[in-house]
Amino acid sequence: MSVPTLKQAPVQENTRILGIGAYRPDIIVTNDDVCQWIDSSDEWIRQRTGIVTRHRAPADVSVIDMAEGAAQEALKQAGIEPSQLGAVIVSTVTHPYATPSAAASLADRLGATPAPAFDISAACAGYCYGIAQGDALVRSGAAKYVLVVGAEKLSDVIDNHERTISFLLGDGAGAVVIGPSDTPGIGPSVWGSDGSKWDAIGMTRSMLDVRALSQAARQSDESGDFALLEEAQDLWPTLRQDGQTVFRWAVWEMAKVAQQALEAAGVQAEDLVAFIPHQANMRIIDEMVKKLKLPESVTVARDIADAGNTSAASIPLATHRLLQENPGLSGGLALQIGFGAGLVFGAQVVVLP
Repeated sequence: MSVPTLKQAPVQENTRILGIGAYRPDIIVTNDDVCQWIDSSDEWIRQRTGIVTRHRAPADVSVIDMAEGAAQEALKQAGIEPSQLGAVIVSTVTHPYATPSAAASLADRLGATPAPAFDISAACAGYCYGIAQGDALVRSGAAKYVLVVGAEKLSDVIDNHERTISFLLGDGAGAVVIGPSDTPGIGPSVWGSDGSKWDAIGMTRSMLDVRALSQAARQSDESGDFALLEEAQDLWPTLRQDGQTVFRWAVWEMAKVAQQALEAAGVQAEDLVAFIPHQANMRIIDEMVKKLKLPESVTVARDIADAGNTSAASIPLATHRLLQENPGLSGGLALQIGFGAGLVFGAQVVVLP
């Protein structure tokens, strides 16, 4: 019995980023504002992190709202209608529902239905993971155009009174459209993980813990056990990090990954017009620049000073600002690298839209 030959989607050789968009919430939180909650100072925060302000979204603005704002600008810049999208990817760790995905709702709002839509949980590397998947979907013929969004409302998952990570974080969203190109526009992705440091950045408790505590709270309320009731008052999981572990890993290991991305793309540091690392900490950025021996001709994104650390949104937000302030960089090569909770990492060299 003969087996019919299957048809496969035609392969697209080259891809590139066609358009970029950003959404920055209106509320600006200064270091002095932050110091109302923690024992610190504007000077200490600036010296240790490089952060001066961060944007935070009001209660009535969601992850999906911010993603929509960024996506609309990216689509307009790319000249693509939402109905042309072959996939919608949202990188986020702060969408408050395990399911359904933020991406499915975003696709509906944009008018991209019935495009497949899914979320990526890769924290601060989420955008680079999204670029890797969007690039692969277009080149494989599975989609002609892919929307990749990094969107975070980190103000929902912090305890303002703790000082390992809360003062670093901001809210926002950035988005790009990936599509076919006559020439290569996205280099090979160098991505991976190190689960041995799984607990270096994470939540204070799981949703199962929340359920157990809520059940205990009900029982303690009925029995008059006020100790249990007090323990259950603050059920919401919040972020914590082991700052020294993360700093050492980022400085020593991520420069190696960035160098690997350059080599995979077949380019050298002097070929770049921009370096766009995850906006985690200004000192980490400075150390990476030194280790990569970037020439002064390379513009380094330092959006963290005004935006804080926005996790999956940080690279597209920084790219958007870089192009606004330096439009002459458009069409040049940029090295981007994301890294964070997992621990996970991803990097590519891309042609700037």
